[in-house]
Amino acid sequence: MNQEELNAGLAPTPGYRYADRHGDQLFVAGQVPLDGDGSLVGAADPATQATTCLENLRILLNVNGFSPTDIRQLTVYVVGQHENLTTAWAAVREWFDGDVPPATLLGVNLLGYPDQLVEIDAVVIGRES
Repeated sequence: MNQEELNAGLAPTPGYRYADRHGDQLFVAGQVPLDGDGSLVGAADPATQATTCLENLRILLNVNGFSPTDIRQLTVYVVGQHENLTTAWAAVREWFDGDVPPATLLGVNLLGYPDQLVEIDAVVIGRES
């Protein structure tokens, strides 16, 4: 983690970096639904958690000189029943205004934080000039 990410409002990470930039590529750790203080946002609400993950991703992109249009692929991990998946996916579609990059939606058993329902990973490559 670097100071720019903290200054931009992202929560401290426990022992890992949010991302590494290599040329026009950004290698991103899965974004989680935490606020700047490290508190979980939207317990029991997969839509709010998905939106929070994407807003944290937007902050991370901005800090590293990228934009959401540079996202080439998403993986959305969702805990719970099928309804949680469809609710989280609806929030993702809304956030991207219906133009979601290639994406995979996965149902999983458990994620890293208590009450965490959603985590979003991305492949980011800058557009050629």
